[in-house]
Amino acid sequence: MPTITDEEMKAMLTKVKTYSLMILRGGPKLKEPDVQRIVWEHGRRNFELRAQGKLAIVCPVRDESDVCGIGIFNADVEETKQIMDGDPAVRAGIFVYDVHRCSSFPGDTLP
Repeated sequence: MPTITDEEMKAMLTKVKTYSLMILRGGPKLKEPDVQRIVWEHGRRNFELRAQGKLAIVCPVRDESDVCGIGIFNADVEETKQIMDGDPAVRAGIFVYDVHRCSSFPGDTLP
């Protein structure tokens, strides 16, 4: 494991940027029949938001919890709420969400 010096830490901390963490959960209509078409459009919109640079990371969650996914938005909390309020699956009551202000380092990527 590489050793990170204090100087490297201080240099990295000057690059911290604010993002929004969105936690997506199942809504009241998640289990209704025929939701797949709307969920598909939700996914298409996510890819469009990625292409626009607004949704930096999108991670569907596939476990037994009530969390359906998380996203890191390159936007402040208010803009992220506006984006999510326009999501077709949120509008249909299939998903609900929470948004939290968070910080990270530009250029972080998944392996």
